[in-house]
Amino acid sequence: MRKKNVGKVILLILCALMLTVLWRHKIQPANSGEAVLTDASASESPEGTTKDIPEYHGKPYAEIDNGKPSFSEKDLTTEAFEHYSNLDSLGRCGSAFANICPESMPDEERGPIGEIHPSGWQVANYHDLIDGNYLFNRCHLIAYSLAGENANEKNLITGTRYLNTEGMQPFELQVLDYVRDTGNHVLYRVTPVFEGDNLVASGVEMEALSVEDRGKGVSFHMFAFNVQPGVIIDYLTGDNRLDPDYKNQSEISSEETPVSESGYILNTNTRRFHRPSCESVKDMKEKNKVSSTKNRQEIINDGYKPCGRCRP
Repeated sequence: MRKKNVGKVILLILCALMLTVLWRHKIQPANSGEAVLTDASASESPEGTTKDIPEYHGKPYAEIDNGKPSFSEKDLTTEAFEHYSNLDSLGRCGSAFANICPESMPDEERGPIGEIHPSGWQVANYHDLIDGNYLFNRCHLIAYSLAGENANEKNLITGTRYLNTEGMQPFELQVLDYVRDTGNHVLYRVTPVFEGDNLVASGVEMEALSVEDRGKGVSFHMFAFNVQPGVIIDYLTGDNRLDPDYKNQSEISSEETPVSESGYILNTNTRRFHRPSCESVKDMKEKNKVSSTKNRQEIINDGYKPCGRCRP
């Protein structure tokens, strides 16, 4: 009888331990309007995420996991922090993770970063194709405006102009505007994804979650593609060349829309002007969008520059 009783006690203890483990690791239920948090932990792997990355289909970014970030309950904190992974043996960056808040934001102008040469860095000028001329930028994983980290080699990758301005910037501005407006905190993680021994990342995984309101203000999980329309990139080395089959937006518009467009669309944030049919107009925030019937030279005289995609 004593052996049977001891066995029952041991069984009850094991069951209790299993229930405790399951409770601690289960997916936490979200309140109305709040993001769902998992028990996933932040990865320092320079090779990036193990998640399935969507394929590029002509848009600068795509959702991962239906847009739900993978932060855990233990990540929810109002303490400011920044963490930048060490470079791997190929000199590649890993995840950058920070709690963005007013205290983390810089109070001085950004300095030079030309001394940093991220993995795969190349100087390539495509002045007839790319707004800003150069194919590659030194892209901050966590934008300088958010954390004040500038010439930090652990925070800079070789990224296309398209990745920088079309892929990452809309989400950086979303976080920036939210923190400035509320003074709250935003968990923010950016992970470059490298395939094999490639020196240039295929893109970056971007996650963000506002802390105080549990994602009601900011919540996203995106993959921004490190591509450049019109340019073929060798991601192993960073070598690049013009895509002979590429047609820019202005060429497509002239072929498919023989009737000329009237007026321009101004982006008051980037100080660029666009054709109304430009793809960039679709991604533009309404508060930054202004229609203008002025002619091209008048708009330039007002301090605006022509878009590099639609070339108005």
